[in-house]
Amino acid sequence: MTVGISAPASFSMRVSSKAHYGLRMMTEFARSYGKGPMSLGEVSRTEHLPLSYLEQLAAQLRHGGYRLTRHPASISVLDVVRVVEGEVAPVECVAHDYVPGTCVREGDCASQTLWRRLKASIDAVLSETTLQELVADRALADSFIPLPLLSERAGRAVAHEVAHV
Repeated sequence: MTVGISAPASFSMRVSSKAHYGLRMMTEFARSYGKGPMSLGEVSRTEHLPLSYLEQLAAQLRHGGYRLTRHPASISVLDVVRVVEGEVAPVECVAHDYVPGTCVREGDCASQTLWRRLKASIDAVLSETTLQELVADRALADSFIPLPLLSERAGRAVAHEVAHV
């Protein structure tokens, strides 16, 4: 008997809307770095993002003007994604909070090494890309693809990167 591998209808690893919109919001703050505070309304108009969703991302901050607390060159995309979304892990067993022994296939898993390499590659690309680089290269910033679903969970830690003025 021969076993073939057929292509699935669709497989994709996508950045969530929360991470995508949060990064776009932070990119606008980076673009205005040193020019004073920026309102979420301005970000909404510039990036064509729903104001109500931006308000959810910045829920712990009061309404008003926002600015980065650090220079855009010192904030990586990985910093932003972790703040807005949490850790990037393509599968559960390579996440930092994975409890060893949870998976029954752990000792015999042929693909775990692949997933570890993928996670390391993703983390490397995101950590080596700064908000400053995104501002300088608009095509790179526009290349992030969001999921169509909006999460209701607000990005609580956005306050670490953005300060109310």
